[in-house]
Amino acid sequence: MNDTSIIFGDSSRGAVVVLSSRFLLAPLAGISNTVFRLAAKKHGAGMVCTEMVSADGIVRGNPTSLRLMTISPEERPTAVQLFGRDSDVIAHAAQMIEANADVIDLNFGCPARKVARGGAGSALMKQPELIEDIVGKVVESVSLPVTMKIRSGWNEKRINAPEIAKIAEDSGAAAVTIHPRTKSQGFSGLADWNVIADVKNAVSIPVIGNGDVNSPEDAKAMLERTGCDGVMIGRGALGNPWIFSRTIRYMETGVIPPPPTTEEKLRHLLEFARSFVALKGERVACMEIRKFVKWYTKGMPQAKEMRRAAVQIESLEELEKIMESYIDTVADMAHNAKG
Repeated sequence: MNDTSIIFGDSSRGAVVVLSSRFLLAPLAGISNTVFRLAAKKHGAGMVCTEMVSADGIVRGNPTSLRLMTISPEERPTAVQLFGRDSDVIAHAAQMIEANADVIDLNFGCPARKVARGGAGSALMKQPELIEDIVGKVVESVSLPVTMKIRSGWNEKRINAPEIAKIAEDSGAAAVTIHPRTKSQGFSGLADWNVIADVKNAVSIPVIGNGDVNSPEDAKAMLERTGCDGVMIGRGALGNPWIFSRTIRYMETGVIPPPPTTEEKLRHLLEFARSFVALKGERVACMEIRKFVKWYTKGMPQAKEMRRAAVQIESLEELEKIMESYIDTVADMAHNAKG
């Protein structure tokens, strides 16, 4: 392995996955569809991940759960993230999807109330013995690398991420991703990167840091301050797949490439929308693309009216007309500024 890649897995146990870069796309509920993942992959993400999928839903053949695992060949390597609390059910689900994934990722960090109330996600941070059982059974059930994502702990009085990471390593986990906020924090406050360093010191498997990475500078700082092996980027990639290519270039040269122009962002958004329509159909895609319009156009000049119109679209043709008109407006503003 060189300093720009990461290896997940042990050839003596089964499959090994080599990531082409140290920067990974986080699983984002309601967002991480194959179009979103492919955009990140094209810009250099070393691995992408599905949004979390219910292990119970997979075992029962729930159509929604099965759809969440749609993976295109171009985006691989791809991790499928499972959540649940019954170790036998999770292991069975992992076996069922083994042929469709490159990595099985176990979610022990989701802070969503519905998930935690059911005893899954971050609620498992309170039950190290159950995490040990889940990881061990999944590792025994599949030949793929098994990774996991955790939080710092349940609350500030129960920071046990290093302990959980060590248990997972001893149970055969190939890597651990740590988002250093507690369940109680949710996504508020600052991520405590010191916890990432503590986890790195506790285990010998790859450690992926996650949390408050919104720029190439942030990614580099996390690597340097924590000693982690890779960086997982979530909210920083919303409307911004360039964060991966720009970060990689920064790490290679020490120079941060300029951000994409407004026109480049809008052209990319249109291609993104067309792919979205092909994946989900026009009606559903036009509803879901609205949030991406907000992310892609954040900070653009004189964009208020354009954004207001774009978030009400009902067809791809409407979006294309709105975007093309705004691209012309931006070009005129640039021309007038030069004149």
